[in-house]
Amino acid sequence: MPAGEYRQSSPEPDSFEEEGWVWGQIKAEARCDAEGEPALASYLYSTILSHSSLEGSLSFHLGNKLCSSTLLSTLLYDLFLNSFSTDANIRSATVADLRAARYRDPACVSFSHCLLNYKGFLACQAHRVAHKLWTQSRRPLALALQSRISDVFAVDIHPAAKIGKGILFDHATGVVVGETAVIGNNVSILHHVTLGGTGKVGGDRHPKIGDGVLIGAGATILGNIKIGEGAKIGAGSVVLIDVPPRTTAVGNPARLVGGKEQPTKHEDVPGESMDHTSFISEWSDYII
Repeated sequence: MPAGEYRQSSPEPDSFEEEGWVWGQIKAEARCDAEGEPALASYLYSTILSHSSLEGSLSFHLGNKLCSSTLLSTLLYDLFLNSFSTDANIRSATVADLRAARYRDPACVSFSHCLLNYKGFLACQAHRVAHKLWTQSRRPLALALQSRISDVFAVDIHPAAKIGKGILFDHATGVVVGETAVIGNNVSILHHVTLGGTGKVGGDRHPKIGDGVLIGAGATILGNIKIGEGAKIGAGSVVLIDVPPRTTAVGNPARLVGGKEQPTKHEDVPGESMDHTSFISEWSDYII
């Protein structure tokens, strides 16, 4: 096939270990890209092709992205590599996040593109390490890492926040996730989303996001409320109360499509289907 064109084979998770399959795809994509664009050959070699594992590549890349004049890349590389290498749950989540970006976002042309260039993915993986540090009572280091993630990627996730796997932070700029927030599995969150508190009261004060939820761009969800499994939050909405599973909340303040008493329910999993607008015909007769 022509240089620079890599045709992805179909995944066969039952035939071989998933992480190994994804890492093999990433290396094949990087080789093809290096052949097709020689200007990137050295970069692709240092970030992907010179490494023997996904965790090694990701640790090297994050270390170089997040380092500063006083927080050295070598220190960060060792920190990330130790966390990824010793925690199978983090590695599994990383692979699920790569798959989420690759298969949910039509702009994601390859796994290697996500690994190298998707700041939402990178911020999420760095947060996973910061969260591990937080649970190990290494809180000053966890908070320092959070600060660097916010500076570099414009994504501010408190290291105590709990995040599942199969997460897509699409575009990611301006995402804020508070200390006691919980995000389930297979959730998709667009840019400028806030999962925040309602003031200066301490304790459990941030949203709990169920599995399969889709949160549109610019949505604000405040307080210790529950967004039910498979729910959809429209772009720009302000949500202050619980949202039932499989329903859609839209507006400021947010209201349920179909009404509070008998809200319209959908069958798909919006966090995976990425269907942002199918509710419009039921919600409004708005035309341009």
